[in-house]
Amino acid sequence: MDNWQTVTREVLLETAQGLRTGQMKKTNRIGLTTLGSEIEVQELVRGAEIAMQKNATLEVHIIGPTSSKHLPHIPAETEDEVHTILENLLDHQELDGVVTMHYPFPIGVATVGKVVTPARGKTMYIATTTGTTDTERIQAMVKNAVFGIAAAKADGVEQPTVGILNVEGARQVERHLNKMQEQGYLFTWGNSLRREGGHILRGNDLIMGSVDVVVTDTLTGNILMKLFGAFSTGGNYETSGYGYGPGIGENFGRLVCILSRASGTPVVAGAIEYCASMVRGNWQNIAAQEITKARQAGWQIPVVETVSKDEEVNAPPQKVTDAQIAGVEILELEDAVKSLWKHNIYAASGMGCTGPIVMVAAGDYEQAVKVLKTNGFL
Repeated sequence: MDNWQTVTREVLLETAQGLRTGQMKKTNRIGLTTLGSEIEVQELVRGAEIAMQKNATLEVHIIGPTSSKHLPHIPAETEDEVHTILENLLDHQELDGVVTMHYPFPIGVATVGKVVTPARGKTMYIATTTGTTDTERIQAMVKNAVFGIAAAKADGVEQPTVGILNVEGARQVERHLNKMQEQGYLFTWGNSLRREGGHILRGNDLIMGSVDVVVTDTLTGNILMKLFGAFSTGGNYETSGYGYGPGIGENFGRLVCILSRASGTPVVAGAIEYCASMVRGNWQNIAAQEITKARQAGWQIPVVETVSKDEEVNAPPQKVTDAQIAGVEILELEDAVKSLWKHNIYAASGMGCTGPIVMVAAGDYEQAVKVLKTNGFL
């Protein structure tokens, strides 16, 4: 008995069981576009077949060229035609979701990728990997965190742990997410497994999978997806992971999951499984709930003026800086130093092994920390 006979037999058995019990399992109809990939069409189709072999309630429709005589097929010859077809099928609910290599998401929507970490074989969500949640970097990363939590929950992770990759803006994002927690947006912080701990993740944490959801900017997230997917193949064929994930955003109702043009058979299969899991997990309702709760907790960052660039601030008399204050965002480091100067506290900026630091005299440490907290730098 070949694989297709096995799948057919399982579907028939489940149908018979459903008729007896009155509990029919709903078939998840997922589209897969095959136009524009750098991988052969038959390898993409094979990914669809593998996904269906694992899940008897899954039905994959090929949009574009196909090598299959078994899967439902919608012909398309151009990427514009593919785009029109997939939107029509989604809008008319003929498909529950689509896995594709390109989709022009509107500003405010970005995808949450899913990878397998090499050290522990743990699944981890990268928020986000394509698209743009906001045109302002820090605001975008705050929204990325919310969207990452939503995707993980829809995929079956009840209480995902969250960490922020140590990129520009990480400390500002951490501060704002902490404020949102205080104002009612409940989520679970994870911690770095390095000795320093904390919510800011190092590169080692990505390899180990220290948290469920990694928050970063989209361009960095896109690079991470490529590294996780193709690090063992030379870079031109992605073999690991579940693709760049579903596009999530306010009032965005189409389930569109993204692949790279270099995504090979295993990633295609994983992306289809991930897409189907979003359907089963009622992704749209969960995303709407998370966004509503985050908005009520003040996810919009107010514009706050720090030290004016035109304001002349002179350093007080120099002292020996034998104490270090960590936790200031690198983009705000010089403003933080000047804020201490304005309070007659000598300070200098520096870079420690875990990130940027403000250096002050030991005798000024407690007062300096108080000033930095009051001014929103810590």
